[in-house]
Amino acid sequence: MDLKDKIKSLKSKLDALIVAHYYQRDEVIELADFCGDSLELAKKASGAENKLIVFCGVSFMGQSVKILSPNKNVIMPRLACCSMARMIDSSYFDTSIKKLKSLGIKEYNIFPMTYINSNADVKAKVGAMGGVVCTSSNAKKIFDYALNLNKKIFFMPDRCLGVNLAIDSGRRSSILGVSSDDEVKNSDVICYDGFCSVHQLFSVSDIEFYREKYKDIIIVVHPECDPSVVKAADFSGSTSQIISFVSNLDEDVKVAVGTEFNLVNRLTKRNGNRDNIFVLSSSKPECPTMNETSLQDVYDVMEAFDNGMPYNEIELTSNCIEDAKKALNKMLELS
Repeated sequence: MDLKDKIKSLKSKLDALIVAHYYQRDEVIELADFCGDSLELAKKASGAENKLIVFCGVSFMGQSVKILSPNKNVIMPRLACCSMARMIDSSYFDTSIKKLKSLGIKEYNIFPMTYINSNADVKAKVGAMGGVVCTSSNAKKIFDYALNLNKKIFFMPDRCLGVNLAIDSGRRSSILGVSSDDEVKNSDVICYDGFCSVHQLFSVSDIEFYREKYKDIIIVVHPECDPSVVKAADFSGSTSQIISFVSNLDEDVKVAVGTEFNLVNRLTKRNGNRDNIFVLSSSKPECPTMNETSLQDVYDVMEAFDNGMPYNEIELTSNCIEDAKKALNKMLELS
């Protein structure tokens, strides 16, 4: 029996659900019961009847499932980290709120909004303050909700997504620790200074290169890209939105996509191995942590669970789950 068959056998025996983020390796995607972006995976895995979830992604994603469904066992083949999520923790959150208060901004006038790319302790802090989680696919809808509260939005950890949302809504934004105190006090959206290392690879010069090479090319990017890149692109959207947009283009349309390499490569295969779908950067924009998980890792973690020696299982305190769930449930309600 080969490795894939062994995993399938264990999956049946354990009544497990294997889910994988779009950025995972092809071999993992092919074996998963379901693949999607952060929002799709949180909904599918937490709502599934299976008590055991094998989550192929990065740690904050597995945590989200555990928060929404505390009674499920959530194991991860690799406890891979997200570099953006590691840029903020609960202590940095507290320091940021303290800084805002020192500028004369009252706590009751701060609405915290965290990107799902954050760890459970940050989501718990946000939930305790009455805030909300968002993903790139529902960010605009939730951002509009936040604006209607007439409070200052503290958006974390991705400064690019926060600034792009502010620009799209015609609101003033600032970056904590980068912008001046006056700029922070006078802005509608205050962004934490975090970013995605992969999406920072794309530049306006990349877009100019492709536009010069192909007159009618369509440029598609993720909103985690720098605002200058998003402004110069033809379309900006979440992973799922990018897949839908590109798949609905005419076959002869050339398109350059600014997001993780594995997804762009898979888009090419999905659309008949087209030779007119390009990666927007000259270097390979591959997320190293998303690519950690192998089929061997999937098998090993499931075998250990079956033998009563589980590891890489997501465990959170009841207090963390309670507060973080407020923010996640608010997201699901609004989206």
